[in-house]
Amino acid sequence: MANKILEIKNLTKSYGNGKVAVNDLSLDVYAGDIYGFIGQNGAGKTTTLRALTGIMEFDKGEIFIDGNSVKEKPVLCKSLLAYIPDNPDLYEYLTGIQYLNYIGDIFGVEKQLRSERVRKYADIFRISDDLGSLIGSYSHGMKQKLAIIGALLHAPKLMVLDEPFVGLDPEAAFKLKEIFREMCAAGAAIFFSTHVLDVAEKLCNKIAIIKAGRLIASGNIEDVRGDESLESVFLEVLENDAR
Repeated sequence: MANKILEIKNLTKSYGNGKVAVNDLSLDVYAGDIYGFIGQNGAGKTTTLRALTGIMEFDKGEIFIDGNSVKEKPVLCKSLLAYIPDNPDLYEYLTGIQYLNYIGDIFGVEKQLRSERVRKYADIFRISDDLGSLIGSYSHGMKQKLAIIGALLHAPKLMVLDEPFVGLDPEAAFKLKEIFREMCAAGAAIFFSTHVLDVAEKLCNKIAIIKAGRLIASGNIEDVRGDESLESVFLEVLENDAR
């Protein structure tokens, strides 16, 4: 049986105004999974991602990364995953290569291996010639590519991404999907939020639908979708849940 990379048990998170952003959410992500997390704006997707990456504290529940508690072993858990938010906030007064070396130092990536990975992924995303320029001069898409390369440097067991394809050109989006498949074939897992349902339908083997902080459908994409399109199921689930 595949190794469980991410386990979320009864996650609950409320904000100061009393709003429950995530309500008793549980799901499992296994090695080899490309798991899509879909929902409307404000459904609780980003809150869930921030909680599982250790960026945000949560009120109730447990989260485990490769069997390790996010609460009890936060540094170890962070070393096992990589997180890319929907709008990466990078150090604009560093050059691209300075940023990547900084990330490599944080994760203790050996310099020769680091150089090999930087070269490989910078070539894939066609930004090799821009690594000597200040990040402040980069377009949004270039910053996103740089953040992706930084996230890949330590070969994480779990990649967590918030709307990863927004801002990427078609070639870069295609390359990222290929990288996802390669990582999963090697035993990693991908967990990402998206509004682009056709991408989720073609790329993911599992899917979860969240509404108003509650998980209302999850599992193998064929089981969730049945004979319909993912878009039809998503709209139907939202409509039925509202009744």
